[in-house]
Amino acid sequence: MATRARRALISLLLLLLASATGVASKSFAITNNCEYTVWPGILSSAGSPGMDSTGFALAPGESRTMPVPAGWSGRLWGRTLCSTDPAGKFACVTGDCGSGRQDCAGGGAAPPATLAEFTMDGNDGMDFYDVSLVDGYNLPMLVAPEQGAPAAAGATGGNCAPTGCVVDLNGACPGDLRVSSTTAGAGGVACKSACEAFGTAQYCCSGEYGSPGTCRPSAYSQFFKNACPRAYSYAYDDATSTFTCAGGVSAYAITFCPSTTRYRPVRPPTCRRDTYCQTKRQLPFHGSRKQKNF
Repeated sequence: MATRARRALISLLLLLLASATGVASKSFAITNNCEYTVWPGILSSAGSPGMDSTGFALAPGESRTMPVPAGWSGRLWGRTLCSTDPAGKFACVTGDCGSGRQDCAGGGAAPPATLAEFTMDGNDGMDFYDVSLVDGYNLPMLVAPEQGAPAAAGATGGNCAPTGCVVDLNGACPGDLRVSSTTAGAGGVACKSACEAFGTAQYCCSGEYGSPGTCRPSAYSQFFKNACPRAYSYAYDDATSTFTCAGGVSAYAITFCPSTTRYRPVRPPTCRRDTYCQTKRQLPFHGSRKQKNF
């Protein structure tokens, strides 16, 4: 009996120590407000502690809370139009991670996909987070810290503020970038990045364009930026798109389809496929100002 009691006491002490040292001091509250099922996928960065799950289903209106290990870094996204074939292979039309199962098991999102990216407990104990459309877009997403201190004055990005892309871009996606599916009645289901669509160094910020000074926004990236000002629209969109919390955040709320608003640009980008579409062509068109975009 004494040995059993001693083991129970040791287990309790280890649990208290884990809580005190922040082994799982944060959580993600993931909610699906879409009118369709979303399958969140999670990929931990190399060297980062893993999460309890790497993929699961969320029915419309359903939520799930997950503990986040201290020091975790990685990305989270939503997969859509998923199904299992007669051979038992699971696959999704957008955001598929290639595992053949609901859990992604180390697989990342196939573009185009809206990505939420996190580095917890980074430099000076700060959390860094963003929502990225660099790999394209497939559904609206909002990331909101539930509590915590703002970063120091002058820090990059917003001070512990919500970020994301809350509008539906699929209907307004430029034709050169649009992804359609017969599963969705031939409607648009995702919107590629220009890099994914054309593969050129200028759009992909690679080769001689692999620096902030040489890789500039294009009319295609500006389409995403106009609709979602706080989200990454291209690789070097750091100044307005990286967000930080100084500490004390216990949870991040991640919401798919936080709004029912559809984005309607005045005029989408119109550029020849064989030429680089520079930002000076995009000035006449802009998004609706009737609602606040994240």
